[in-house]
Amino acid sequence: VDGSVYDADIVISNADTAHTYMDLIDRKYRKKNKDKRYKKAKYSMSLFMTYFGVKKKYDDMVQHSIVFGPRYKGLIEDIFKKHIVPEDFSTYLHIPTRNDQSLAPAGSEAMYACTPVTNLEGDVDWEEKKDEFRDHILQTLDETVLPGLLDNLAVTSVFTPADYEREFNSYRGSGFQLQPILLQSGSFRPHNRSKDVKGLYLVGAGTHPGAGVPSVIMSADITSQCILEDIEKEKI
Repeated sequence: VDGSVYDADIVISNADTAHTYMDLIDRKYRKKNKDKRYKKAKYSMSLFMTYFGVKKKYDDMVQHSIVFGPRYKGLIEDIFKKHIVPEDFSTYLHIPTRNDQSLAPAGSEAMYACTPVTNLEGDVDWEEKKDEFRDHILQTLDETVLPGLLDNLAVTSVFTPADYEREFNSYRGSGFQLQPILLQSGSFRPHNRSKDVKGLYLVGAGTHPGAGVPSVIMSADITSQCILEDIEKEKI
């Protein structure tokens, strides 16, 4: 960031895998992990996060809920094939104050809606679209599972696919890096031990075995074993 150089025998990257290779390592050092590998890969959906505080209690709601929209197959096609913002949606609703009231003032709730949307392969201008889509989500929740929501909103904030790319260096703003299709799963994913750079190891959702908390934890174990093996064999 500031031009400083730190020499190390071992470097572990938990950054987005495509970002690690394409943005941080010069092409001349990458015979296996070339740009075209990551540019032609299939990436997961992104997420539109809507955070909001409500001056009202919803004691009949549980902490975790799935709110389904009217479509399934059509919604999936909008997200993965057409790369558009759909008119309807399905969302995961989380109410953390259900078991930790310190997250909001007395008589209030803290919530967020995690809504699957297209990644940045489409041409959606999220800066222009975010307020409209946020309002659509809140309106729908008000009309379905959270009556009185709009009249009791205290604060809102959103995190868009563009934010995933900007804040997390997530390639194409994907929420879970590579799609878990057959040829991008398990050992077909980028390896935890770099085949291009000696002493470079990768960990996280973009490596073997895949995305999701359990798999990411497993990737950490696999990476640590790779490092220990290389130290024992004096490869690094």
